[in-house]
Amino acid sequence: MLTPRATLTRRVAAALDASPSRIPVLLGGCGSGRTTLLLQLRDRIGRTAAQYIDVERTATTPERFLRAIAAGSPFPAGDATSVPAGARAAFEATLEGLSRARTGAGEPVTFLLDEFLELRTFESFPGLRRVLHELVDGLSASGNRFVLTSRYVARTLRLMRDRSARFELIHMPPLTAEDTMDIIGPLAGAHEAHDADYLARTVQALTDGRPMYVRALADELSALRDHGLPGGAGRPGSQDPISALAGLLSPDGRLARQCSFCYELRLHRARGYGALKAILEILADEEGLTLTEISQRLQRTPGSTKDYLSWLEDVDLVTSRHKRYSFTDPLLRVWVRLYCRASAPSEDDVAREIHRYAMPRLPQPQEPALALAAAGGAAAEDDKKPWGIIEID
Repeated sequence: MLTPRATLTRRVAAALDASPSRIPVLLGGCGSGRTTLLLQLRDRIGRTAAQYIDVERTATTPERFLRAIAAGSPFPAGDATSVPAGARAAFEATLEGLSRARTGAGEPVTFLLDEFLELRTFESFPGLRRVLHELVDGLSASGNRFVLTSRYVARTLRLMRDRSARFELIHMPPLTAEDTMDIIGPLAGAHEAHDADYLARTVQALTDGRPMYVRALADELSALRDHGLPGGAGRPGSQDPISALAGLLSPDGRLARQCSFCYELRLHRARGYGALKAILEILADEEGLTLTEISQRLQRTPGSTKDYLSWLEDVDLVTSRHKRYSFTDPLLRVWVRLYCRASAPSEDDVAREIHRYAMPRLPQPQEPALALAAAGGAAAEDDKKPWGIIEID
C-alpha cells in the first residue's frame, strides 16, 4: 500500500507528465518537506533538464535575481552577465527566460521555484505592482514545466483564486506512522515488532507528522541511545520520546531554534507585530477561544481584534474552526508557552510543558496477545458474513 508521501510524489510526477503539463503548487508549513521533494524531483528529472531556484534567498532586486538564475542555469543561454537596466526590464527578462529556456537538445525544461511568493519583494520597485499575478499568468502560458512551493497557505490560495486551471494546489500531507517508521529505521529495528510500532506511532503523534520534527526527534532518540543517557532507558515508546522532546525544546535545543525561526519569520511577514504576539500568548494559555473572548483578554475592540486574527491567519500561525481560534502548529504553541516570557525556562518548566503536551497525544499501547485475539475475533465475525467489501483509500 502506498503511503501519502509516495502517492504525493506520483501525483506531482503525473502532473508534470500530463499534456499539457499541469503546474503543481506544494503548500505546507515550516518543516513539511516541500524543499526535500523539490530536490528529489530535480534528481529524478535530471540536473540537465531541471533547475531548482531558492526564491527566498535570491529575491533581492529583479536585476540580481535574474543574474542569480542565469549563473546557476544548466540550460544553454547567452551572456549571464548581461542584465537589462531597470527593475521592470529585468523582471520581464526573467519571465521570458523561465518561459523560453530549453535543454541542449531543444526540449522543454522544468523549473522548481521554492517559496515563489517571496517575489512579492519586487512589488516595492517602480512599475512592479502586480508581480505575482504577472508571474502566474506568465507561467501558465509557457510551454515549460514548473513546480512551485510556499509555506504561506492562505496567501497562496487567495492568489490562485480564479487563476488558470493549469495550476494544481497540493497540500503536503503529514507523515504517517509507516513513514515515521522508515525515518526512525534502525532505532525501531532494535525492538520487538509491537514495541517498534508503538514507538513510531508515538513519535508521529508528538510531532504532528511534520518531517522536520520527526527527523529531529529520531536523531535525539538515537543520540540518547548511543550515549546511554537517561532518556534512552526504559520501555521503548513510553518515556523515551518525551524525554527526547524535552531536550529538543530546551533553551539550546534543536527544535527550540527551529520554532523560534518559524515564529519570527511568520510574524515579520504579517502586520501588527506587537498585538499579534500578544494574541499568540493568549492562545498559548488557552486555545479554542472565540473572537469576543480574545478581544476581552487583549483589551481591544472586537473590530481591531478581528483584523489582528485575520493577519495571523494570513501567515498560517492560527486557524479558525467553528469560529474558535487555535495554533496551526501545536508544537509551536508549546514553544510560545516556554519562551515568550521574561526569562528562559528551567528544566522543570520544559519537562512540565512537554508532559502536558504529550500525555493527550500518546497512542494507547496494545498488548500483542490482545491484539492477536482481537484480530482473530474480527476474522471470525467476517467469516460469518455472506459478503466482503474491500475499501482502498
